[in-house]
Amino acid sequence: MKLQCKFLPQEDGRCGWYETLPPPPPATPLRGEVKADWVVLGAGLAGLAAARRLAELQPEASIALVEARRIGFGSAGRNSGFMIDLPHDLSSHDYTGERERDLRQIRLNRGAIDYMRETVRRHGIDCDWREEGKLHGAARKQGVRSLQAFAAGLSSLGESFRELDADEMEAATGTRFYLAGLHAPGCVLVQPAALVRGLGQTLPENVRVFEESPVQHIEVGSPHVLITAQGRLTAPRLVLANNAYAAQFGQLGLKGRLLPIYTYASLTRPLDADEAVRLGGEDSWALIPADPMGTTVRRLADGRLCIRNSFTYNPRISTSSGQLARVRAAHRRAFARRFPILPNVTFDYTWGGALCLSRNGGRPFGEIAPGVYSALCQNALGLTGGTIAGKLVAEHALGVESELLDIMRAQPEPAANPPEPLLGLGVRSALAWKELQAGIER
Repeated sequence: MKLQCKFLPQEDGRCGWYETLPPPPPATPLRGEVKADWVVLGAGLAGLAAARRLAELQPEASIALVEARRIGFGSAGRNSGFMIDLPHDLSSHDYTGERERDLRQIRLNRGAIDYMRETVRRHGIDCDWREEGKLHGAARKQGVRSLQAFAAGLSSLGESFRELDADEMEAATGTRFYLAGLHAPGCVLVQPAALVRGLGQTLPENVRVFEESPVQHIEVGSPHVLITAQGRLTAPRLVLANNAYAAQFGQLGLKGRLLPIYTYASLTRPLDADEAVRLGGEDSWALIPADPMGTTVRRLADGRLCIRNSFTYNPRISTSSGQLARVRAAHRRAFARRFPILPNVTFDYTWGGALCLSRNGGRPFGEIAPGVYSALCQNALGLTGGTIAGKLVAEHALGVESELLDIMRAQPEPAANPPEPLLGLGVRSALAWKELQAGIER
């Protein structure tokens, strides 16, 4: 079976998280003939966790981790840096859903946070790790009702939270934009590109990392062979951790089940001393909109503000300069609505990145072909979802049983979607309608 890799990571704007880091050391591309016991394709959160856990469980095995660009450059380093412990269903009006499913999701999310916390502390990874929780903010009455539904859902789950009025939201964020809010304490905030790069630099010694090595095609068999422009890697066992890019692998039953949905962010220049005083509020906070299609906002300890909104269906897994320009204008409008007292604060960076969603919230997990394992499709929970999927797929492959693994294996398979062009028409129409409904929350 031959898998073609037609779609590979592109520039997709200038990611502020990555660009504000020091330059990385030189990459080691895949060159010549390489053999390994395991190969992991994709060095995002899932791939890094899978490679690390395989190495921990099999210290005598050789593991190859292959990344098309640089570690931290791709989608894992382009999100908003929320390690979310609670349910986060973007198809829901208030993020929660069926109670038992939500409880299982919380177990998985917190398992990921626990594993990541221990890894970050053990290796001293400098990623601005902050256990501050997250705010949910509502800017209109419909959003307030969504917050009330979210609070009721959290109460039924036995989760702690604190409701905030407009004055308390202003004290936290410095803006009068929000009518009401809610603080959930379990979310961890990170600088995502710094986290991912730090994870890549602290892998066990039996993991070989090959960056700047886009795979052109894969020969699935016994053994599997990954072909790049300069090399050829052979291994009997393959872990797919390339998330949305695996949507092109129709022979493995993934095409038409995984949805590459782009979202976008902008990062401002640092506030000067006068602007910081004028804004007020806390020095560091992170806010998720009451409407899932609204605007996510973070204020960073270095004085920058991050704005994230807009969703597009990009089946070729890339965006365009025109699309980035339109999104940047939407970010500018969102920023002006929230921070009218900061009219001269400009954006230094604007970028896009791919989410991998399925229509029913399912994911292809485990052995999907002989010797081929999937840790794909995080459904908008990239930091926690990727981490736990990668860790657990390694344990699944090596027969290490646990309650978390049982939960992961019990999740549904991704639902099949209609063929194109019906799929594209339906997804784009649904996104446009939901963004329209979000109103000023966007």
